[in-house]
Amino acid sequence: MSVHEKIRLIREAKGLTQEQIAEQLNMSVNGYGDIERGVSDIKLSKLQKVSELLDIKLSELFELNEKGILNIAYKKNTTNWYIGTSATELEKQLIISESQSKEIAYLKEIIELMKNSK
Repeated sequence: MSVHEKIRLIREAKGLTQEQIAEQLNMSVNGYGDIERGVSDIKLSKLQKVSELLDIKLSELFELNEKGILNIAYKKNTTNWYIGTSATELEKQLIISESQSKEIAYLKEIIELMKNSK
């Protein structure tokens, strides 16, 4: 996974918009979007600022894999996330995860009721 893809996924997982990041970098939204799409390169100084805005270390940005990004999303949203290839896929996975969490809670309630009925 390339750095520009990691930046996009982490930004989306943290609920930030391209507009918010671009504003903090004193860039146009289109210019920042080009970075996330891998169309244009990013200077190290701007990359450092992006990592600060995303609340991760610059070295982590290079080392992170999909599982690492999952952990970032998990910490931010206190919900299980599974990394897909797009924001839409992330949203779908969040809905599935929330549904699974509700189902687990329901099953725990049933187990408790069964224990108490003995």
